[in-house]
Amino acid sequence: MFDPTCKFLAESFPADFATWLLDESIALTKLSPTELSLEPIRADSLILLDSDKLILQIEFQTEPDTAMAFRLTDYRLRVFRRFPSKQMRQVVVYLTPTGSDLVYQNTFEIPKLRYEFEVIRLWEQPTQPFLDAIGLLPLAVLTQTENKKETLKQVASKVEAIADRRLQSNVAASAAILAGLTLKQDLINQVLRKETMQQSVIYQEWKEEFLQEGRQEGRQEGRQEGALEEAQSLILRLLTRRVGVIAPDVETQVCSLSLTELEKLGEALLDFSTSSDLRAWLENR
Repeated sequence: MFDPTCKFLAESFPADFATWLLDESIALTKLSPTELSLEPIRADSLILLDSDKLILQIEFQTEPDTAMAFRLTDYRLRVFRRFPSKQMRQVVVYLTPTGSDLVYQNTFEIPKLRYEFEVIRLWEQPTQPFLDAIGLLPLAVLTQTENKKETLKQVASKVEAIADRRLQSNVAASAAILAGLTLKQDLINQVLRKETMQQSVIYQEWKEEFLQEGRQEGRQEGRQEGALEEAQSLILRLLTRRVGVIAPDVETQVCSLSLTELEKLGEALLDFSTSSDLRAWLENR
């Protein structure tokens, strides 16, 4: 959810991101990745902002990516093919500290080709500029601040001062999501009012994503439970044919077996002659 949240912020507050990354507040609009024939698997999180003379690409990363340098070089060539007269700034923003040297890599090199891009480690950025721009507020907790809890309180205070309720809820929800990278959820809930966040588009998407994951897990568990019940029923029928009536206590033991154990029992029961063979197998499994 962190990538979509950052993408939402960059596309909703392009002037704030331009001021931060380009040192000038220029008009930027969203550029569709389809104009560059980019693969859908990456286009869902790709941030491209377009102006008359420049294209700004922002890549937000929670974890280092070994393919990042190549991917940025590939994007640069695609942009040049489509917009040969435009400049391009490419910035990778790492959100959380890591010991990986990849967060310092800003070049791609192969024989006779060298390309450079920009890298920002958010935890090294001064906090105040992020508190001064509405679109950057959700990132403030991830900056160089020494007291993240206090910074989150400052963010909450700034959010409360936003008059537009829809805008307020979107910023609050984004701040809550990104703060989850570094602070505990109960603390975030104490500082940021949940009722403010609930009206946000990004909050609703976040909620739906969790619900969808829950539904998928539920279906998976249901399938597994159904398979287990079918295996239990089959094994009990086979055992009855093989050794006769199954005692209640033995049936309970059989039904307590895992799916893997039931599969093993299904193979072993071919050699059973009496219920004693079954009891011995259960004791020695």
